[in-house]
Amino acid sequence: MLEVNSPLEMKDYVGKELGISDWVLIDQDRINRFADATDDRQWIHLDSERAAKELPTKSTIAHGYLTMSLIAGLPVFKINNTTNMINYGVNRLRFTNMVPVDSRVRLRTKLIAADVVKGHGIRLTCEQTMEVEGQSRPALVAETLMIAYT
Repeated sequence: MLEVNSPLEMKDYVGKELGISDWVLIDQDRINRFADATDDRQWIHLDSERAAKELPTKSTIAHGYLTMSLIAGLPVFKINNTTNMINYGVNRLRFTNMVPVDSRVRLRTKLIAADVVKGHGIRLTCEQTMEVEGQSRPALVAETLMIAYT
């Protein structure tokens, strides 16, 4: 995992891949808990019998927003000497592939920009690609923003 001593040091990594996370299993229990938390109970996520008949995956699939939410929990870099770090938003997000139940996913992160902002912060713009093990097309591609403060 990439580790830097300060937010400002991230400027040295613009245009570079920051890292790749470990694989994470997306099992039915995780999908069910996300459905409970969000009240998104579409059959494609919860009804395994119907999914086996009607979906090309022949299984339930993870919610797109579940897959997206994993970005925050799959860090590929660490910035020391920060007072805090916040998620600031998403400029672009595309769900490009389904994540079948019991798949493993991992996050690949590239730093696009590192801009100084008010309050002694560095706004990091990252290209995030959530890969699905064994598939050539990623589950999602997003351009995310976070701010690290000193």
